[in-house]
Amino acid sequence: GHPSCSPTRGSFITGRHPNRYGTFTPGYSIRPEEISIAHLLKKAGYASAHFGKWHLGPVKKESPTNPGAMGFDEWFSHDNFFELNPVMSRNGEAPQRIEGEGSEIIIDETIRFIQKSEKQDKPFLAVVWFGSPHEPYSGLPGDLSLYENLPDSLSNIEVGLTSNETGKRVNRPLRDVLQERYAEITAMDRAIGKLRSYLKENDLKKNTLIWYCGDNGTPPSAARTAMTLRGQKGTMYEGGVRVPGVLEWPAVIKEPATTSVISVTTDILPTLAEMTGQPLPERPLDGTSLVPYFNDPAKQRNKPLFFWSFNEGKVINESSQAYIDPILQEGTTPLVKMLNGKFNRTFRNYKYDQVSEIDFTGERTMMKNQYKLVLEGQSPNKEGFELYDIQNDRGETNNLADRHPEIVEEMQTQLREWQESVLNSLTGADYQQNQ
Repeated sequence: GHPSCSPTRGSFITGRHPNRYGTFTPGYSIRPEEISIAHLLKKAGYASAHFGKWHLGPVKKESPTNPGAMGFDEWFSHDNFFELNPVMSRNGEAPQRIEGEGSEIIIDETIRFIQKSEKQDKPFLAVVWFGSPHEPYSGLPGDLSLYENLPDSLSNIEVGLTSNETGKRVNRPLRDVLQERYAEITAMDRAIGKLRSYLKENDLKKNTLIWYCGDNGTPPSAARTAMTLRGQKGTMYEGGVRVPGVLEWPAVIKEPATTSVISVTTDILPTLAEMTGQPLPERPLDGTSLVPYFNDPAKQRNKPLFFWSFNEGKVINESSQAYIDPILQEGTTPLVKMLNGKFNRTFRNYKYDQVSEIDFTGERTMMKNQYKLVLEGQSPNKEGFELYDIQNDRGETNNLADRHPEIVEEMQTQLREWQESVLNSLTGADYQQNQ
């Protein structure tokens, strides 16, 4: 849904692009009126829970955007990212430090929730958002030892990231950073394996859909020297928006397969809604159900994909009116990273009543089957168009815009129409229609 974390998480649970509800970048909350996948599945009798990194508003009890407010029956969560020995909040209560590796801790909680749901004879939805891998990075000694033989040459490259000791920005040797990053990935992999083993050993694997994906591309603090994708986290190129996606559902997906069909996190809500027989919310959605592709991976996608980094620096200022009481937007789960001089996350969201031409700016892209249109400009008068054939040029090295002006014009028109719909949602029009 977006080349950064909070906006993508919002798109995951709503099926809507994050700009529709003002989750423009990390640090912006979701809006209380949004309808989540937990709301929908509750109507189908599902127990639901959230585990790990929330990042859509504070997880404290009084927050109008905590996981409970978004439809989840219970949560064991953090306002933002976390490392070893994380400080977590259970159902909005005062945060408590838990000794251990973060990924393994939240998977243990996930298994506990599944056991509880089984005893109640209820189907379950468990949304697990790992804190790993994310800077400042840390790892268990045994996991770190697996990567002691990384090339010494990496020690000559320094990268900027957060210090675990001070919470401030420091430069560190890339070799040390990668050792810790790989250790985090190893622990996360082990935790996922524990969950899959539990499902298998308790005869739950066949009828349980596991859906794994990333929230954005690789950040600068991780080596990308072996990658061919252009760009990185925060950009509209493939290095910023193309992430792994894996689905496991033995009862339906009987043979391993890969597909070239592009999909996006906004597809998750409509897919799960179709699977459970729930009607879609009566408001604009940006995803489509992937059920038709489960056993026909060669099928063409019928709905374009859109990404858009809203130019919030141009249109949000000190006079903007808060959508939610700022006191309710103060996070409580401590961070390793210092933000604006303090070790907790403060969220924000703003009312947006009037749309102007400047609102249509910001980096954005549209994907339609083999073609991808990219606009990088930040001003209506200084925008250049790039067109790529991402089926045959995934590295986005050959700009076809001058060769296919008719495709650019058609996609530009569709992109503009979609933006008009998004900005209408941003004004709150969708909520008024549902009253």
